[in-house]
Amino acid sequence: MRYFAGAKAAAGIGEERIDASDVAELRAALAQRHGPVLDKVLAVSTLLVDGLAARDEATALPSGVTVEVLPPFAGG
Repeated sequence: MRYFAGAKAAAGIGEERIDASDVAELRAALAQRHGPVLDKVLAVSTLLVDGLAARDEATALPSGVTVEVLPPFAGG
């Protein structure tokens, strides 16, 4: 897991390792581990699985993939 911007602040860390079989399981594990603040950020963030947007909660997460949390960015 890699966190950026508001997701990094909500998680309190920039990176961590977590095992999950799919995106839904990953979201549940992260919410349990980091609480409602990160859960709110995840609800509006894009998850990238090895650089590709994971739009389906059933997206598989094979061992060794990198998941990045990209919250909405503001500014220009």
